Amino acid sequence: MTVARETTANKMLAALNASDFALLAPHLSPVDLPARRQLEMRNRRIEHVYFLEQGIASVVISAGANHSIEVAIIGNEGMTGLPVILESEQALHETFMQSGGYGWRIGVEQFRKALKASASLRTVMLHYAHTVVSQMAFTALANGRYRVEERLARWLLMASDRTDDNVIALTHESLSVMLGARRPGITDAMNGFERRGILVARRGFIEIQDRLALEEAANGSYGGPEAEYQRLFGA
Repeated sequence: MTVARETTANKMLAALNASDFALLAPHLSPVDLPARRQLEMRNRRIEHVYFLEQGIASVVISAGANHSIEVAIIGNEGMTGLPVILESEQALHETFMQSGGYGWRIGVEQFRKALKASASLRTVMLHYAHTVVSQMAFTALANGRYRVEERLARWLLMASDRTDDNVIALTHESLSVMLGARRPGITDAMNGFERRGILVARRGFIEIQDRLALEEAANGSYGGPEAEYQRLFGA
């Protein structure tokens, strides 16, 4: 099975010009990515860079037991391997699949060779790194200045963007860990959104029914990094 730039659902791969795509394509292998699959481990050498076709990966920073929080999410808009793009060999964070899917992976050495061979490929990857850093900055803002309801709205919008779907596979418990909030607070916020007709929560799934209302509920915490991604990569 080989990847094709014209048919891939990964927006980073699709954004590459033909020559840059050709540098990566021979080294991209299909990979199943079930929920909880580890893609990067804290303080461990990164072995592969992953381009997701489906599913959501969480980037989590931890300072010990009960001191973990999500700082970014990755879906079909992007890729793992931010430290590699920035010429590091390992990360302080861990990255794992929050909801299962599949994608492509390339060995770090092959990825670095491609970056060295093409200035335009390096530019695209650095632009993507900029959008991830922007997302992390807004996550810090949301965690420090926004209420649980607003942060939940932002997360659901971001997840929907990265799956191209209004149905998100996730539990209240997972959300509480990712948002650094108590589970009862997540449940109260979810129930409030349901009463307003914004979403429907089923066991293991959340369906967004009114995206515009969810954007309003995010109260400005959503939209900045998304506009920057749009500016750099288009639709």
